[in-house]
Amino acid sequence: MRRLAFCLVFWVFAGLAWPVVAAELIMLEQPGCPWCARFNEEIAPAYAKTQEGRRAPLRRVDITRSWPADLDFVARERFTPTFVLVEGGRELGRIRGYPGDEFFWYLLGDLIAKLDETVDE
Repeated sequence: MRRLAFCLVFWVFAGLAWPVVAAELIMLEQPGCPWCARFNEEIAPAYAKTQEGRRAPLRRVDITRSWPADLDFVARERFTPTFVLVEGGRELGRIRGYPGDEFFWYLLGDLIAKLDETVDE
């Protein structure tokens, strides 16, 4: 019985140590999109390893498929790629199109700064 209690306590505290992902960067994409392919070559391989990627993990949504129910608050888009920063059930901003690697990081930095603004509220 003690062993079971210890295991339960361990898993509860271990769960508290794991960070909760509140923000996501939603990438709206579709098959055959050349700018999506360019993003996939230039940014996607490193994104999860960056500070921005840890702060707002990338989640891909194919706009030609059914819309995810948990993203009903996000306005749908026909232009791809579109990057939508969401947190706590609300949209904080978006980047329409892929402007190239350097400008993308600049624009993303502006979006990520909005996460800090929501923490200060």
